[in-house]
Amino acid sequence: MEVRKIAYFSMEIGLNPAMPTYSGGLGVLAGDTVMAAADMKIPMAAVTLLYRKGYFYQRLEKDGWQTEEPVEWSPEDFAVRVEPKIIVTVEGRPVKVAAWEYPVKGIAGHTVPVYLLDTDLEENAPQDRHLTDTLYGWDARYRLSQEIILGIGGVRMLRALGHTKIERFHMNEGHASLLTVELLDEQLKGRQPETITADDVAAVRRQCVFTTHTPVAAGHDKFPMDLVRQLFGPHEAFALENVFCCGNQLNMTYLAMNLSHYVNGVAKQHGEVSRAMFEGYKIDAITNGVCPSRWTSEYFQQLFDKHIPGWREDNFSLRYALSISASEIADTHRLNKRRLIEHVNQQTNIGMDLDVLTLGFARRMTSYKRPDLLFTDCERLRSIVRQAGPIQIVYSGKAHPKDTDGKELIKKVFAAGRQLRSDIKIAYLPNYDMWTGQLLTAGVDIWLNTPQPPMEASGTSGMKAALNGVPSLSVLDGWWIEGCIEGVTGWAIGEDHHKPAQTDSKQDAEFLYDKLEKVVQLFYREPERFSTVMAHAIALNGSFFNTQRMMQQYVVKAYF
Repeated sequence: MEVRKIAYFSMEIGLNPAMPTYSGGLGVLAGDTVMAAADMKIPMAAVTLLYRKGYFYQRLEKDGWQTEEPVEWSPEDFAVRVEPKIIVTVEGRPVKVAAWEYPVKGIAGHTVPVYLLDTDLEENAPQDRHLTDTLYGWDARYRLSQEIILGIGGVRMLRALGHTKIERFHMNEGHASLLTVELLDEQLKGRQPETITADDVAAVRRQCVFTTHTPVAAGHDKFPMDLVRQLFGPHEAFALENVFCCGNQLNMTYLAMNLSHYVNGVAKQHGEVSRAMFEGYKIDAITNGVCPSRWTSEYFQQLFDKHIPGWREDNFSLRYALSISASEIADTHRLNKRRLIEHVNQQTNIGMDLDVLTLGFARRMTSYKRPDLLFTDCERLRSIVRQAGPIQIVYSGKAHPKDTDGKELIKKVFAAGRQLRSDIKIAYLPNYDMWTGQLLTAGVDIWLNTPQPPMEASGTSGMKAALNGVPSLSVLDGWWIEGCIEGVTGWAIGEDHHKPAQTDSKQDAEFLYDKLEKVVQLFYREPERFSTVMAHAIALNGSFFNTQRMMQQYVVKAYF
């Protein structure tokens, strides 16, 4: 067996569009990370949960109201069951855990195994068989049970499978933080008395790396200590000062930070925000990236093969996209756009036009993403269409089942579509997934992003768009602060493109309308100049905001 030196843990990993093992950006990033590790021959193994019922299948009523259904899929169509099984204890009960292996093969043939943990076994009690059914489902008890399986069970499964020489455990968000407790227990094995020492804590810290993705305090997992003790049982680690925090609750982020030698945010600004949130902690920043071989459309892959041979092995060479003629880039994009428009019209019967400037907005539907910002003043939007030229908009995205406000935002988009139907065609594609994301980020003309600063930790959809020559029109937050060169790689929403947009949504909407009008005019009146922006999006953003550069930084800063 090949020695795996890096173990990558993530609550969700987007591996295949047909496998519902992810909900959105965190999982898709994890999948891109694993793919990059395979491409770069990094000795990694990854761990996640199986999710037999997925996140959920989204259905939208005529008014846009979202309902959810379990996802029907067959794990055996994609992965192979491996032996042996391991046992974790949940609420005093032994729970058996099996694993399914999904091999991720890189461009040179190197493989990174992903192990998907599964408790749906005949040996388990009925309630325990469902513990790996649903991603982010049910209540705190269910969620903590899953995190025990992921963290404790994940380490035990790796050991049982023969991965005994792991040097680094990388926690992608705090869901896997309990793996640190299992590593502490490994330090104690065979030793009397079994008392955790400062040397034990230091040894675990040397092994662990933690990436935080959440710039909002409410987004970090916390569990009441009474519940933790009930499900986990007694453990000496709970009494350790400067390890478990805080007071009568277990904060999974603090646990991970306290037991990691390297902690990072996922964009430069997110690093700053995280250091302000968690004073006294050393938090670095490694800006996210996307995997070019995964998100570049087949048409642009063919174009790059023609002009930039070896771009898959050396993503930085995409900077040579500037040597490709603007007409070739525009013609290639048109092939992607035709594919998208045909799909939208087939799915929605809305009658979108290939020659009309098309905006794309697709992400988790929640309040801080502000999908309705574009509709703050519908009369102003109509005026832009009359003065500058026609536009059409494609939306997609799910709201968390318990996020009523997010569901209402989808209804607002549908209502705007009805209100503006005589002037602007607005389509909403249901059940947003990786396949739809690939279609959208490659096929629209402009990628729109309107988060409430500074709540966008990074964002990656605009990076995928850039690989396909699609520039962003975005609020300066997350990665776009680093990626935006005004009028060169895209456009900033804000009065001063060196500063983030204001926190006043009404003012932000005015900034959006002002910039949108200029972009629409550029699209119709100076198409060659617009194509030049497309080329720069590839050459400057596509060549840098990718997982190859990201993983090189992790290797140097965190792994070795």
